Amino acid sequence: MVELNTRRPRGRPKSESSVLEDSKLALLRAGMAMLTEKGFTVSGIEPILKSVGVPKGSFYHYFSNKEAFGLEVLKAYQQYFESKLDYFLLNEEIPYQQRLVQFSQDACDGMARHHFKRGCLVGNLEQESVLLSESFNQQIQACYQSWQDKLAQYLLAGKESGVLMFKDDASQLAQIFWLGWEGAVHRARLLKSCQPLESYMTFYLANILTSE
Repeated sequence: MVELNTRRPRGRPKSESSVLEDSKLALLRAGMAMLTEKGFTVSGIEPILKSVGVPKGSFYHYFSNKEAFGLEVLKAYQQYFESKLDYFLLNEEIPYQQRLVQFSQDACDGMARHHFKRGCLVGNLEQESVLLSESFNQQIQACYQSWQDKLAQYLLAGKESGVLMFKDDASQLAQIFWLGWEGAVHRARLLKSCQPLESYMTFYLANILTSE
């Protein structure tokens, strides 16, 4: 589940700008929940507005149209996911070879918590790419590239430290990971089980981890 912090310290009443910002964050949060479950083209604005109690007229104060809203939701999701990757892949308190495993387990736990109704927002949008604008498709590609870069850096650092062992280019291995990851996420939703993600991680890691 995507969590955007909309809480503010207790004390003085909120200013008008603070109220507007909270409403916008609430809309983005609701949008991420909707798009991770249903995708963009079939998602309507009305259910999102109703879920957070924001009138339709106010929606257009924040976003010029549905596409502008969707692009901001995608940007917020990208930032959220990058923070999650950094937390696991750069976390020195987690044994190096376990960081990717724990990232995957966290994703499995999140899917199970929502009864496998929600998947990856970017993966959902990728499946709709032929129906989306070029702006959407460029942003989707930018998301994947960012994730690939972060994973490639993790792989290279692991190789340099002797924890990971692989012959292929780290960027190529990172791209392969995300190609397979999205497929495993979709299959996990279909089966309502973490087994596809667990099997995929076992297969992938067996090809890059050094044997003890």
